[in-house]
Amino acid sequence: MTHRSDPKTLVALALRLKGFGEVWTVASVHELDAETTAAILSGMVENEKCVMRQVEAVEKYVLTPTGREEGQAALAKELKVVGARGVVETMYEKFLQLNPEMLQLCTDWQVINDGSGEQKLNDHSDSEYDTKVLDRLVVLDQQILEILRPLIGVLSRFDNYPSRLASALEKVLSGDLDWLTKPIMPSYHTVWFELHEDLLATLGINRASEGSV
Repeated sequence: MTHRSDPKTLVALALRLKGFGEVWTVASVHELDAETTAAILSGMVENEKCVMRQVEAVEKYVLTPTGREEGQAALAKELKVVGARGVVETMYEKFLQLNPEMLQLCTDWQVINDGSGEQKLNDHSDSEYDTKVLDRLVVLDQQILEILRPLIGVLSRFDNYPSRLASALEKVLSGDLDWLTKPIMPSYHTVWFELHEDLLATLGINRASEGSV
C-alpha cells in the first residue's frame, strides 16, 4: 500500500522544489488545499523554517537553511519508515539514464544547426525539425512514466508528476511551444527538473555532488 506523506512534509518539499512561491503555488504541487497550506506556512514562518517576502505586493515564501535541513530529515525518516529506499534508488538510477536524453532534447528544441555548421536559436519555422524533436519527447514521456509507477506505488506524493507532465506535453503538441522548455511556468522541463530534485531530496543526495545541472 502506498504511503501518504504528512502535509507539513509536503509543504516543505514543495517549497524546496519551487525555490519560492505563494500559497497557491505551494499548494498546487501536491494538490493540498490553500487553507491547510497557508496555516502550515504561517507556522513555518513563526518557527523560522521559512520566511515570507513581499514581491510586487504578493506574499511569497522561501525555505530557511533550518527549514531545508528539517525537511530533508523528515524525508529521510519517511523513507526509512516506509522501507522504500531500494525502490527509490533503483528508479533514480533509471532516471539518470534518461536525464541526458532530456537535456539534449531541450537543447535541440532551443538551438538548430543552420546548415553551415553554425548554430542559431530555433525560431520554430522548420516544422519537420520540430516534429522530430517532439516525437522523441513522446517516447521519453512513456519512459518516464515507467519510472514513476513504482515510485507512486511506495510514496503517493509522486502521483502529481504524470498529470503535470501530461498537461505540459498536451499543450506542446497542440502548438503552445513555450510548454516544453520555458522556465518560471510548469513546462515539461520545469516538471522534469522538479522530479529530479524530488528524487535527490528523497535520497539525501546533493545535486552538485551528483554532477548534474
